[in-house]
Amino acid sequence: MAGKFSTDVLLKRLFKTTSISRFLNRYGDNMKRAPLNIYINQICEAKGIAPEHIIRKSGMSRSYGYQIFSGIRKPSRDKVLQLAVSFEMDYDETQELLRTARKSPLYPKVERDAAIIYALHKKLNIAEVQALLNELALPLLGEDDRCEN
Repeated sequence: MAGKFSTDVLLKRLFKTTSISRFLNRYGDNMKRAPLNIYINQICEAKGIAPEHIIRKSGMSRSYGYQIFSGIRKPSRDKVLQLAVSFEMDYDETQELLRTARKSPLYPKVERDAAIIYALHKKLNIAEVQALLNELALPLLGEDDRCEN
């Protein structure tokens, strides 16, 4: 049984299954995602944007950004959000990017996430996002990240 199924359909079928092995064999393809580095490189290619342009716009260090794009580094949730802002992604595209990176989605009941959702909707750049978070006395993107080297 090939094909893509919605989350709701998969959840209903998961609750009805008598064998998790059989479920995974049947629907496992619905759970596979491209690695983050492949996904973001595909976005660059589709938009005709060089990775270095996105890295520069994101405000992260050049070497750290290249390590994300090459798959050497697994970025924090904040770094993924910085990439989303740099790609000028909307809410849905950002949620997909977070899922691909295996990070928790933005949740509008969390104050900081609500501010980030607002910023995405208003197409704010990284400096404007940081200024908004600062104005609201919320942690800046990347503020809690340890060493980027």
